[in-house]
Amino acid sequence: MANALSAVEAARKIRDGTLSSIDLVKACLARIDETDGQLKAWTHLDAEHALSQAGEMDTIRRAGRPVGPLHGVPVGLKDIIDTVDFPTERGTPIFAGRKPASDAALVERLREAGAVILGKTATTELAFMHPAETCNPHDPGRSPGGSSSGSAAAVAAYHVPLAIGTQTNGSVIRPAAFCGTYGFKPTRGVISRRGLLRTSKSLDQVGVFGRTLEDVALLADVIGGYDPSDDLSYARPRPKMLEGSRAEAAIPPDLVWFDLPFNDRLGADTRAGLDEVVDTLGARVERVGVSENLTGLVDVHRVIQEYELCHHLERTFAEHWDLLSPTIRPIVERGRTIGEAQYAEALEIMASSGAFFETFFRDYDAVIAPSAAGEAPELGGGTGDPVFCTIWTLCGLPSLNLPLLVGEHGLPIGVQLIGAAEEDDRLLRTANWLLQELQSGVTSGEGG
Repeated sequence: MANALSAVEAARKIRDGTLSSIDLVKACLARIDETDGQLKAWTHLDAEHALSQAGEMDTIRRAGRPVGPLHGVPVGLKDIIDTVDFPTERGTPIFAGRKPASDAALVERLREAGAVILGKTATTELAFMHPAETCNPHDPGRSPGGSSSGSAAAVAAYHVPLAIGTQTNGSVIRPAAFCGTYGFKPTRGVISRRGLLRTSKSLDQVGVFGRTLEDVALLADVIGGYDPSDDLSYARPRPKMLEGSRAEAAIPPDLVWFDLPFNDRLGADTRAGLDEVVDTLGARVERVGVSENLTGLVDVHRVIQEYELCHHLERTFAEHWDLLSPTIRPIVERGRTIGEAQYAEALEIMASSGAFFETFFRDYDAVIAPSAAGEAPELGGGTGDPVFCTIWTLCGLPSLNLPLLVGEHGLPIGVQLIGAAEEDDRLLRTANWLLQELQSGVTSGEGG
């Protein structure tokens, strides 16, 4: 079926005229119709509008006019990303029926690239902790993770080849791990956040989901770019993501595994799988201990996130307290107790940690780490512990989930790679090497 194609393959076939965008979108809509009644990955879909966009892309191609890198390829958007042609309700009844007046910056870039905006995917309440109705495509009794729940699930369920989410703590990498997709959060500032729900001006970052390494790299290339309206967007050239994902490492990269104190939260199957990966890579991975300064960054992240959440959404919380879930209310109450001095100190530590990693990555190509504690938790048990993403998100480092492992219940377990800021192409090249190296180990019987 066309909906099982990767985005790179689908875009090539559409350019070549061997596949129409309309046929691809019809296949995706049929798959959604077949499975989303249970999965609940989507909050807003308009089949007629999607087919109209696809028809326009087919007409452009047949006329011989320029086509973009995602010409005719459908994409799902987390429902905190503004679109003029779909509501953006942010996972809460507070914003029910909200219709933005303009597209988010990344949506403008998608349209320029020829993408078809298929619809909006489910998010947790205000992109925070309270779960959406979405379930895991591999087991309907399990969580898909959060907060980019629907985006990860939709890609894993072959509803759409690509989807976009956001990460303020672990909201791209963790659901990618639970749903068994590639998830990629580029360096902070690569992708504009204009037109997205702001919960933390310091920590909110955009990420992408796909079923191949090339797909997430291509999508990041398309939506990246400088935007002076976003104070974290930088006016420098971006890494060439797709080129990085296809590049061969000139020499084997040097990786590091941190023995973090919260590694004791890993499930036994997860720890065994990660140990096997590290053992297969052998001398290419150095295991190192860490100082309290590094592990203390988890609390620094909490201070910044909760203070800024209360600041950005102060009016929303004040006017609609009765519409908030019991999950978020105590966090808001705690955030309101954080003083300006504590917040300022946390920002200073965040800046110094970024400087530490800038020096650190002169000696290493990437950190290898868990993406999550293990398999997806059962529904009703939350969206999973984000701690294995917290430090890297705080520091704005590019992070990538590789769907490499399977747990004791047959569910996906992810392996995370983290790279140097603004060297996303180097991280993707390292990932390409790692995938080849592990495949070679499996083929030769050296690992699994």
